[in-house]
Amino acid sequence: MSLTNFLAGGNLPTGNPTTKVTVPALSEMKRQLKPISALTAYDYATARLVDEAGIDLILVGDSLAMVVMGHENTLSITVDEMLHHTRAVRRAVRRALVVADMPFGSYHGTIAEGVANAVRFVKEAGAEAVKIEGARVELVAALTAAEIPVVAHLGLTPQSVHRMGGYRVQAKTAEAAMRLKADALALAEAGAGAVVLEGVPREAAAAITAELTVPTIGIGAGPECDGQILVFHDLVNLSFSPQAKFVRRYADAASLFRGAIERYREDVEHRAFPNDAESYHLPKPELAQAKTA
Repeated sequence: MSLTNFLAGGNLPTGNPTTKVTVPALSEMKRQLKPISALTAYDYATARLVDEAGIDLILVGDSLAMVVMGHENTLSITVDEMLHHTRAVRRAVRRALVVADMPFGSYHGTIAEGVANAVRFVKEAGAEAVKIEGARVELVAALTAAEIPVVAHLGLTPQSVHRMGGYRVQAKTAEAAMRLKADALALAEAGAGAVVLEGVPREAAAAITAELTVPTIGIGAGPECDGQILVFHDLVNLSFSPQAKFVRRYADAASLFRGAIERYREDVEHRAFPNDAESYHLPKPELAQAKTA
């Protein structure tokens, strides 16, 4: 094992379930130009599938407010709800790095309040890092000092939907792109282990990725980022919302599930389910006694 790999906490993630992904390992992946794969997951079953597929990072995203709970945006999800889902995901995962989203309002007060809420995600739910939105450099520094790894999130930050006037591409001017890069550098300097770049021009993301020593993880930010993340439900067509430009659907789970459910309903209506093989029977002596009773 090389010294850099040893300092990163072991060998690079390879898909082997015994090779645990850590925050330092992500930086080692960037140095060795190994792309980082990331997906959201919100429950035991999907987290287990994602982990077994060899995904490097699982985000318990506050997007569950929309794709799981049916809310209009991410703002209404609570700390307790996020803790509940993070626990379920953590129980399923053996290899991937588990990152928990800090929901809206959980770090918007004092620095101390933000750190206290982050501690809950690590101590109570088993998160191995937390994600926060915006250029909150002081908070990142405080979390780092408290030994809590941080993934920062810049660009289109969904918790800022009202300020942004909707889900709009950010950093579309040279000046805005420079501010974005300055924010990313400041967050990395404060201790962020990675930076999610969402909904920004490819060129801006590429420039930031080239300058940062920590990895960038893109979502709608072009292929030059060190890694990519998508919402699980978007990936498999379970989100029931218009497809974003940056989403590639790899399966149609909605059609698969709908078809299975409809076939089940039809079998029940025609008394084709359950059949005799799917039914329990009395043992033969008990059956004979029942017939003569």
